[in-house]
Amino acid sequence: MDFSLKHLTAATLMFAGVCAFTPAAFANLTAQQSSTIVATFKENAVTDFRQFLKTVSTTDVVKAAGIEPAISAFLANKKLSADEQNDIHRLLGVYARVKYGSAATETLRELVAIPTFQTAGVAQHDNPAFIKIAEKIKTLAQSFNLTFRNIDNRVYEVSLEGSSPEVVGIHAHADVVPVTPENWVLADGTRLDPFKVTLIGDRMYGRGTEDDKNGIVVALYAMKVIKEEKLPLARNFKLLIDTTEETSGDAIPYYFERNPTPAYNLALDGSYPVVIAEKGYGTVMASFPRRTAEGAGAEITSMTGGMATNQIPSKSVVTLVSDQPAELAAELQKAGAEYAQRNGGNFKVDAEVAGKEVKLTVTGVSAHSSEPESGVNPVARMLDFINGLDGKVALKHNAITDAARYAADNWGLDYLGSKLGVGFSDEFMGPLTASLTYVAMDDKAFKLAVNLRVPRGKSPEALKAEIAQKLTAWTQQSHITPGFDYSIAEPLYRNPEGEWVKALLAVATENLGM
Repeated sequence: MDFSLKHLTAATLMFAGVCAFTPAAFANLTAQQSSTIVATFKENAVTDFRQFLKTVSTTDVVKAAGIEPAISAFLANKKLSADEQNDIHRLLGVYARVKYGSAATETLRELVAIPTFQTAGVAQHDNPAFIKIAEKIKTLAQSFNLTFRNIDNRVYEVSLEGSSPEVVGIHAHADVVPVTPENWVLADGTRLDPFKVTLIGDRMYGRGTEDDKNGIVVALYAMKVIKEEKLPLARNFKLLIDTTEETSGDAIPYYFERNPTPAYNLALDGSYPVVIAEKGYGTVMASFPRRTAEGAGAEITSMTGGMATNQIPSKSVVTLVSDQPAELAAELQKAGAEYAQRNGGNFKVDAEVAGKEVKLTVTGVSAHSSEPESGVNPVARMLDFINGLDGKVALKHNAITDAARYAADNWGLDYLGSKLGVGFSDEFMGPLTASLTYVAMDDKAFKLAVNLRVPRGKSPEALKAEIAQKLTAWTQQSHITPGFDYSIAEPLYRNPEGEWVKALLAVATENLGM
């Protein structure tokens, strides 16, 4: 079953339910029964929802589910009970999938093809890829008879009007994490194009198919169906499409500074059916002023790392310049093998000669920084390895070796903040995580980011002060004086027994096979 099509059914039901006039109730139709109904219809076999209901009302599935009375009442324009209304909403979701499943999949392909990742030195709102996707979404929304607004190319707003001033905000985001091409290879060696949707079995592969262009597509088509069928809505919908969710996170605050905050807010993002807790996002950005290299030996001239603060890459590559590159490569290869063996043996260190340069590569396992335990961080290992070479392999000291000492002294290979002494944990949300991720260098400084994921238990202000105090003490002791920029957000937590959570879990369970 196509991943995005399941979500189209769920989104339509959820939107209809959230904006209904009557209290919430649960539909009688099971996920298996929904799939059976979908299988009975061929593409273009339905013209509108009423025709769909007339056809489906004669099936054994509907009779077995006992929802014939709801269909009859709806077709006769009678007032529906809460249970009947929920049955109709569920069927509306199934209809959306039957009617627009193929179109929604094609729309997803078109959005994925637009490479909306951050470009160094270019603001998201000036990035041509975001201007292009804004125009695409505008064209779609207007063709669906929905109202579109572009808020300074930061947030794209798509509206569906209800009968009261109350607003439900549906959140999705158009930006994606930059691509590491070597990760887009299947077990059989097949290479995939991240910006071309590939369907294999019941899974879609493509940057943004899940995070989060899928959310944009299912929301738009759910709104289209509700608009077409003139479903009475007690509340207004506003689909708010963020452009900085994966980076600075400043687009939505920019929007709310200029527009009212919706009374209710739901985000169509993440692999869990319903997210009730999310760690606060934080960054410790250290900037090491570039300086003339001092001492004897090889000089490190560049280093690669994550292309975003939430990305643990699969590789980190350092370039060294040496008068004796072959000897240097041999020394680094030997030292690297010993280092890898001492530290778990689950990563590789390789050195190879390239003219008068040596390319030193640490290969780990890529991961999202929200789950550092699922990867093996090559950035942390590269910096720790470089720092440990002092006295063993002759290296000149510069901004990159300063950063290596900072990383090794304060963060090490640990991703729980233990080395710095700031680790803590929440019983429900789990531990603080701290991952070395983003690396960049310009003509002024070498920059290194630590991405934090902060659970309940300590305020952002208290944690920031604690980290700053410890790093200030380190700078005084080490005589290395980077600039530090701190940003830490509050974690999210909602009552797991709340009625909204129960209702949304029911929708997900019934529609997504969970």
